[in-house]
Amino acid sequence: MAMAEEGQRAGSRVSRPEIRLVRRGFTDPARAVRLLAGPGLEGLADDPVLLDALGTTADPDLALLGLARLLEAADEADRHTLRDTLTTSKPLRDRLLGVLGASTALGDHLARHPHDWHALVTFELRDMHPGPEDFRRALAEGVRTGAARSPADALRVAYRRCLLAIAARDLSGTTDLAQTAAELADLAGATLQTALDLAVEQDPQAAAACRLAVIGMGKCGGRELNYVSDVDVIFVAEPPDRVDGQGAVDEHEAVKAATRLAAALTRLCSDTTGEGTIWPVDANLRPEGRNGPLVRTLASHVAYYQRWAKTWEFQALLKARPVAGDTELGAAYVDALAPMVWQAATRENFVADVQQMRRRVIDSIPATEVDRQLKLGPGGLRDIEFSVQLLQLVHGRTDPALRSGNTLEALAALSRGGYVGRADAASLDTAYRFLRSLEHRIQLHRLRRTHLMPTGEEDLRRLARSLAGLINGDTRTDPVAALQREWKRHAVEVRRLHEKLFYRPLLDAVAELPPGAAGLTPDAARARLEALGYADPAAALRHLAALASGVSRKAAIQRTLLPVMLGWFADSADPDAGLLNFRQVSDALGRTPWYLRLLRDESAAAEHLARVLSAGRLAPDLLLRAPEAVAMLGDPQGLEPRRRAALEQEILAAVGRAGSTAAAVAAARSVRRRELFRTAAADVLGRLGDDPAEALDTAGEALTALNAATLQGALRACVAGWEAEHGDLPTRIAVIAMGRFGGHELGYGSDADVLFVHEPLLGSLDQDAAKAAQAVCNELRTLLAAPSTEPPLLVDADLRPEGRSGPLVRTLASYAAYYRRWSHAWESQALLRAEPVAGDEELGARFRRLIDPLRYPGDGVPERDLLEIRRIKARIEAERLPRGADPTTHTKIGRGGLADVEWTVQLFQLQHGHELPGLRTTRTRAALAAAAGAGLIGEEDAAVLDAAWVLASRVRAAVMLVRGRPGDSFPGEARELSGVARYLGYGAGHSGELVDDYRRTTRRARAVVERLFYG
Repeated sequence: MAMAEEGQRAGSRVSRPEIRLVRRGFTDPARAVRLLAGPGLEGLADDPVLLDALGTTADPDLALLGLARLLEAADEADRHTLRDTLTTSKPLRDRLLGVLGASTALGDHLARHPHDWHALVTFELRDMHPGPEDFRRALAEGVRTGAARSPADALRVAYRRCLLAIAARDLSGTTDLAQTAAELADLAGATLQTALDLAVEQDPQAAAACRLAVIGMGKCGGRELNYVSDVDVIFVAEPPDRVDGQGAVDEHEAVKAATRLAAALTRLCSDTTGEGTIWPVDANLRPEGRNGPLVRTLASHVAYYQRWAKTWEFQALLKARPVAGDTELGAAYVDALAPMVWQAATRENFVADVQQMRRRVIDSIPATEVDRQLKLGPGGLRDIEFSVQLLQLVHGRTDPALRSGNTLEALAALSRGGYVGRADAASLDTAYRFLRSLEHRIQLHRLRRTHLMPTGEEDLRRLARSLAGLINGDTRTDPVAALQREWKRHAVEVRRLHEKLFYRPLLDAVAELPPGAAGLTPDAARARLEALGYADPAAALRHLAALASGVSRKAAIQRTLLPVMLGWFADSADPDAGLLNFRQVSDALGRTPWYLRLLRDESAAAEHLARVLSAGRLAPDLLLRAPEAVAMLGDPQGLEPRRRAALEQEILAAVGRAGSTAAAVAAARSVRRRELFRTAAADVLGRLGDDPAEALDTAGEALTALNAATLQGALRACVAGWEAEHGDLPTRIAVIAMGRFGGHELGYGSDADVLFVHEPLLGSLDQDAAKAAQAVCNELRTLLAAPSTEPPLLVDADLRPEGRSGPLVRTLASYAAYYRRWSHAWESQALLRAEPVAGDEELGARFRRLIDPLRYPGDGVPERDLLEIRRIKARIEAERLPRGADPTTHTKIGRGGLADVEWTVQLFQLQHGHELPGLRTTRTRAALAAAAGAGLIGEEDAAVLDAAWVLASRVRAAVMLVRGRPGDSFPGEARELSGVARYLGYGAGHSGELVDDYRRTTRRARAVVERLFYG
């Protein structure tokens, strides 16, 4: 019979037998008719029992083809026995056809080994539910009777025969998922033991020189193995108790001998020749992974885990179980390491390490596979396993009932102990069983290791039919759609896993529970909060109780919000601060109807609030002074910084409505506080730009516009106040921004460096004009810095001629006279960033025309001035660095920091600004780009300087956002440093990488500065 031709249709007409077959689920009835008329199946074409049985399989066409191949391959006597048994024994019929309809690979096995169908004829209880010893006997018998083959091939054939029986029981519904997975793990352990026995027979000297135990890890250790999976193991060895006539064997010789046995065992299971691989034996979970020795002594294992092991290695050990070899040594291994496993949750950054490992797993999935991943993707099996293991490690320290390596058993224990709600546990149990069953069916088809949902219609139809009992809804009309709906339903449920498993029980611990409901004990709740990274679990519990207890609508909504909010807080550098700030905002706004409605109905607003409240002190401090600013977090455009014109219009309107000068300036400061929060929140949430340099420039522009508008409003208020008391102001006033203010490079903690210039009106006495200008500018500075609930704006005029010793305000003519006679090189340098920002525009423009010849001198910079500038720079480096500060991490005057870059750029501006218009800018990065474009600086050098300036500026911004006060060095406190690192895009536990990257970047910048600035 030529099987290759069976896929062709017999014509376009459909016969009555074909119609009967179509009704039973056949998709190629013409081929089915031919097969039923072929050798071995003659006389069965009209057997309704057989046809109905085929119709209940996952793929009737595949089942019939497999049956035909089996009958064709069997000898005549066995063929008759099979036909008779098939038609008279429903158990065999269901098991055999179930396997043939679901697995091409097992159908191929039966075609090669047709006598193995007898393994499906079961009469005894141990055949229905075999244990490890039953599998060992079956494998040993297969190796013993497979004399015509090599022992390795005989083992593989015997393994496949046992696998056939497991699959038959699974597909016919005799066993459930948990029992099937346990049997697969038991079969794996029996196979490892049989392979070890064969290795011992091949190398008896090695066997005599050591004791070897094989520790099952992963799903094998947890007795929840897949049909096709690597089998994870760890090998541990010891010298034998006695060695007759030869004296004791030392540990080194014992490890060498055990390594030979372990390698032979691995080859026997993993070799791809002959009958093919059983499965790969993977020992990469051992200490040091693939770089470590394959076999270690027990003492060596213990020493490694005591000194070097990472958190994930203890998580892996949770499933460790002796599966083969020396049982006493295996038990000693587990007993020695178990105490360390159950103390892993006390390690620093424990939860962060586990969460980061989960994120790495997701990030490693190819983009084309994310939506098809049953195991690793979001809402997949690994989500359930990771969360269950996390809870086990946290609470298993004090509750031995949780110490199971099996996911479903552990989930049930967590539910019984009140660590997971009963309804949540039941839902997750169902999701886990469905996803694992789906994974099993996919792997069974070709016995290939995969966790991806297929895309072919035929494959999906077969899966849907095989899982009909697990799918809610009708699978007959459109089985593929029903399967997809069920899968997505479970995936969505699992995506809520962290909230359900980790955070909701914390609320149950502090809220009023219905009678008889199980909840976390206070000690268990504190343990969970501590593991999540909360430094003060007792205080956190008090905050939760204050927010969620009671029967009010507010408490009910908070109980809905808090689980996911707690997750966002825990994912930050300072969860305690996030929760405390949330309580304070909720206390202030809890009775405001729109507040809780906004957070409940707008998930983005709730997440934004959580991120902002836990990212540092600046944004929360600004928000707590006027909590109604929360509303902008729910507006898609609410975090976009506003332009100068809009800010100035609002501030001037608020100033005009105020009843006094102080009230007017307070109104301007109030607007500034709100807009500071808007910019800070947008910055924390990454809404200012995708590129860090772009975000930095956007923040600098926003803060500059805000301070300029505030100064304009305050100046208008102070002038109006003076005029209300004294009459018309006898002079015009302009405010000139200097330093980072003039450069549009302000940070959150920057002062407003300015110069004040005035010009008396015609007919006014110079003395009266100067006195009025002095009074107005003094009052402006005082009111903007006065103690208040609003953040101060410190106006610094120390860059004026003669510094603090000189008058606060000068006329334009006085500035001209001073600069003509007394100006120093450093003052010309300071004027490079001078820009009018408030007051009389025409006067400001004239001031700019006055200083342009000074900052862009026509003949460049004389050599004596260059020497003076370099001398001042060197003196600042030597004398201005704070005592105890690290020059390699001081962002302002440290090595390669802001001053290094800015002074270098400004030197080029002084020398070439008169001839290159691109250099006539107050912005450092723009001037640097212009210098590079003109060939004054090499492109590579310019990129190095730009990178250092951007990084130093971002670090300063991060320090202010995290600490709530300015600073030029990295914080010394670990949580604050972690917050700075998070802002700069570094993950939890990677603060050291940030400091290393900063030092490397600024070291390169300093080398460029040494060449370009100092020559």
